[in-house]
Amino acid sequence: MEMEQEKMTMNKELSPDAAAYCCSACHGDETWSYNHPIRGRAKSRSLSASPALGSTKEFRRTRSLHGPCPVTTFGPKACVLQNPQTIMHIQDPASQRLTWNKSPKSVLVIKKMRDASLLQPFKELCTHLMEENMIVYVEKKVLEDPAIASDESFGAVKKKFCTFREDYDDISNQIDFIICLGGDGTLLYASSLFQGSVPPVMAFHLGSLGFLTPFSFENFQSQVTQVIEGNAAVVLRSRLKVRVVKELRGKKTAVHNGLGENGSQAAGLDMDVGKQAMQYQVLNEVVIDRGPSSYLSNVDVYLDGHLITTVQGDVIVSTPTGSTAYAAAAGASMIHPNVPAIMITPICPHSLSFRPIVVPAGVELKIMLSPEARNTAWVSFDGRKRQEIRHGDSISITTSCYPLPSICVRDPVSDWFESLAQCLHWNVRKKQAHFEEEEEEEEEG
Repeated sequence: MEMEQEKMTMNKELSPDAAAYCCSACHGDETWSYNHPIRGRAKSRSLSASPALGSTKEFRRTRSLHGPCPVTTFGPKACVLQNPQTIMHIQDPASQRLTWNKSPKSVLVIKKMRDASLLQPFKELCTHLMEENMIVYVEKKVLEDPAIASDESFGAVKKKFCTFREDYDDISNQIDFIICLGGDGTLLYASSLFQGSVPPVMAFHLGSLGFLTPFSFENFQSQVTQVIEGNAAVVLRSRLKVRVVKELRGKKTAVHNGLGENGSQAAGLDMDVGKQAMQYQVLNEVVIDRGPSSYLSNVDVYLDGHLITTVQGDVIVSTPTGSTAYAAAAGASMIHPNVPAIMITPICPHSLSFRPIVVPAGVELKIMLSPEARNTAWVSFDGRKRQEIRHGDSISITTSCYPLPSICVRDPVSDWFESLAQCLHWNVRKKQAHFEEEEEEEEEG
């Protein structure tokens, strides 16, 4: 009797959303109730099926077909109470395919600046896209390149371009997909242009390293056509949502078109409490270092509000994508982009026992200067927007709900290991010589 009354009391206290929850990743095939979970066959999840948080009008132009949700019932009576606010689940990399809700009409072409070798590929690509009746967006400073501005044969194509300026023009709702010409830096730059939902990115390897740019430009026409037709695999590269809160110290910050002085989204100014907040979306990593000071960095690291350690040294907080960048150079492990995780990597810590650690995606990390710190610290986001952090300032980091969909040549697993082998020369060594069978038989005889 007491147990029945307790169950009735708990059911009354639960909200309707918690009492009966339909797993959004299974399109309603798996209905959960607090007392009796009903298991059904899981279907693929569509990113476009549910609107973005905070707005019912927002939508995604593409969706990724994920694998089934993990079974969360254990035995005849136990289950995990589902959180209606959850946004993550385990994905099957092999099933992530690009599909279009409507045929794409607009494309953003991002070209590496100050590289003369990319002028001809850029012209060929833009001409081909125009012939496919695509609306082509380019950055205004790209067309100001003297080699392009003085090319009269390219004039007819240039007149059809739509142009924009970084930090001033918002094109987030006008681009269907992105094509990058250059190295990994072009993909990072593309990520920085979209602080919300990111269109699919097709990156051609025309730069130095090319770890994030799997496509070769030799057969670009057929490859672009396949993407437009929706025949491609996609890897969802998680990003970090970073919120920097600073104390106002007698300096007013100018805000243009919703952007702060560093080009980030102005998350808000609260003059009553003397705080300024800025928000960034980061694809690779957040780096906290000592800057020009001769003293060690000294920062406190909190995880979900609990102090976990004090770092005497510089720190990298990276995504799985960023694990093969600065973090790998600092001795961290390399994590596949489909693994939901955040990695904390020290840079030359004044401690022999501080090794890189991996924490679950979705937790909130908070980094502040320790009270004993002799100097300030500096923070950068994907190598950009570098700024000083003083006592009283804080950096909050968690997994963003807006990943970057990167289009694959083959599939997420094959492309990643191919990049490890070709770009980082992973596990390259001379093979051990083998014994011939005949020699072995003679020795036995």
